[in-house]
Amino acid sequence: MSTSSRRCLAARLLLATPLLLRTCLAISLVPSPALAAQDDQARLARELRPLLACLSGQRESSHNKPAAERPYVRLDLKELLKAFAEVTAVPGATFAARDTLEPGIESSVDAQACLDGLVWPATDFQVRCENARERCGDLMIQFPSPVTSGDAANDVVTMEWYMARDKAKVPLSAPAVVVVHESGSGMTAGRMFAGGLRMQGFHAFMIQLPYYGERRANGKRPSGENLVPVIRQAVADVRRARDAVAALPLVDRENISLQGTSLGGFVTATAASLDNGYDRVFIMLAGGGLLDVIQNGRKDAAKFREELTRAGLTGDKLESLVATIEPLRIAHRLDPATTWLYSAQFDTVVPPANSKLLAKTARLDPSHHIEMLANHYSGVIYVPYLLTHMQQQIQPSDIDKIENEKGEK
Repeated sequence: MSTSSRRCLAARLLLATPLLLRTCLAISLVPSPALAAQDDQARLARELRPLLACLSGQRESSHNKPAAERPYVRLDLKELLKAFAEVTAVPGATFAARDTLEPGIESSVDAQACLDGLVWPATDFQVRCENARERCGDLMIQFPSPVTSGDAANDVVTMEWYMARDKAKVPLSAPAVVVVHESGSGMTAGRMFAGGLRMQGFHAFMIQLPYYGERRANGKRPSGENLVPVIRQAVADVRRARDAVAALPLVDRENISLQGTSLGGFVTATAASLDNGYDRVFIMLAGGGLLDVIQNGRKDAAKFREELTRAGLTGDKLESLVATIEPLRIAHRLDPATTWLYSAQFDTVVPPANSKLLAKTARLDPSHHIEMLANHYSGVIYVPYLLTHMQQQIQPSDIDKIENEKGEK
């Protein structure tokens, strides 16, 4: 059977019945040894037999008209499973993608200069599925970074896919959210949001920033003048992630959102300002005036400042370098109707004044800037509320729509 024939048959079968889709997805998501097991093949054959009879226009054979006297469809189970591997997300599967980045032309000279330093020529690229690490989602998704660092491991972007599932634990079609983690090497907050969003019924893709997780070879981390360019690479990776996610099956391509926390929030604010690639944007514990945060912020910000100081990055040199990734230079490009900012009133890492500066530049309505009674770390107690609030914006019910309309009036 040719490749095109196999894909055609797989597509017809997938469209023919939800039951078959559920069965094949359930089988395709187990390790390959189990996939080849006889009981799985027998179970799939039992599910397919009546469907194939329908597709061939024939009923099951009977005593009056035995199978030998009737037209039939010959099914090669191995070929069929191979076809499904090409249209479903399984380890080893690859999907074609292309950048949809469209920054347009900026009237502001400064904003245009900032964009010029962040964007890249649109191109085709491949998205690959691999087995996930333990407790790191259901699949590992990888694609090439649009901005290379010269480090082979770092230049392959990795995302952890936390799949939306129904009550029977079968993957389902749903909106998606790209999650950008905080500065901690354990990426704890990022994984917490990814897991929570999956529970809300969304596909969550936690993207590992440059030199984190799979992208850190031999414990190597950037230092000195490389620290700021790494954030530039992160911005590009996060924007391309939208197109990588859109290439995957089960994802609602018309509903892909972006969420980032702390360091991830700064990256999110800048990446979402490149164009209107993401449908909704959720920025948490971040703000504008990055240089001010670095120079005056405490704890995580202070650690970052110390690293830069040891590398001799201070004064005008630091200011010039940080300006290349400053969110405020292009934050006016954010859509205020689809952007939400969540800040902490007692935050000493990203002071409230910096969050308000971002909200003002992005022209956010007060209802789109949620100020929590917390600091940079105790804000974790608001996670259940934050997840519910995000769910209401991504997939609003009729009641939510009415309430939102009242709020806007």
